[in-house]
Amino acid sequence: MSFNESQIEKLEKSGYRFLGKHGHAAVKVCHWTRQSITDKGVCYKEKFYGIKSHRCLQMSPAVPNCQQECEFCWRDLTYTQTTWEDEEYDDPKTIIDDAIKAQNNLLCGFYGNDKANKKKLEELKNPTNAAISLAGEPTLYPKIDELIGEFNRRDFTTFVVSNGQCVDRLRNLENDPYQLYLSLDAPCEKIFNEVCRPRINDAWSNLNESLETLSSFNSRTCIRNTCVRGKNMEDPEGYAKLIEKADPDFVEVKAYMCVGSSRERLTLEHMPSFDEVKQFAKKIGENCGREIVNESEISRVVLLE
Repeated sequence: MSFNESQIEKLEKSGYRFLGKHGHAAVKVCHWTRQSITDKGVCYKEKFYGIKSHRCLQMSPAVPNCQQECEFCWRDLTYTQTTWEDEEYDDPKTIIDDAIKAQNNLLCGFYGNDKANKKKLEELKNPTNAAISLAGEPTLYPKIDELIGEFNRRDFTTFVVSNGQCVDRLRNLENDPYQLYLSLDAPCEKIFNEVCRPRINDAWSNLNESLETLSSFNSRTCIRNTCVRGKNMEDPEGYAKLIEKADPDFVEVKAYMCVGSSRERLTLEHMPSFDEVKQFAKKIGENCGREIVNESEISRVVLLE
């Protein structure tokens, strides 16, 4: 078991549901999934990429596992495991079956909600997108390639968000996700160490190697930058050089949101406004030949292409 009982209880109170029997995978209904069901708004991924929010499955196969303890992360970092310590783990089919079942159970209350969109209520029973980004580093899960492949076989689109530390595992994926994200949250090693707080050696080198590998993927690729005011919103030229190295299809520049356990490390003062994010993204784009092509003010995110 990856968590003790008190940790599981705490996470379940915050909306997590654990999958399988080994306690490393979980699902949690996204805020925007709930909003979409009652037609109160959708995730920026729907606006940018056409991903239907009410049919999105937000999950992770490696909730406690990550090589970094980023200041802006919403996770409770006290249970972070930098390596995969469990010899036994749940298989992809079990994880996916349990994730769909758990999400349907979490959303069953909407069937008694008069404001719920009836068409969406029928469609959400069969999710079509997996946001493999809930918590932890998904590529630490030993069967991440098979997990993506199983989602692909079920006609899901998959958005995989990685910190780029498992270079070989990324490089050797046989099953391409629909869209592969690499998190790029610093323009240089010094800021990277201060903000992302890696717990392994050669983390900056690993990230750069993954950035160099990104252009070799057949899938769509995206660089994501989480902007933290007073921490990493500087040196747009440095970001631009790293983006040019990776040559992704898209770049998302997004504000840090003061939620979850990140509030123990950062404050509202660290959360930039939408205008600040947009101006910073524009400077990055000017230095790497990219323009803002879409934006979501409520999520404080812009898309460079």
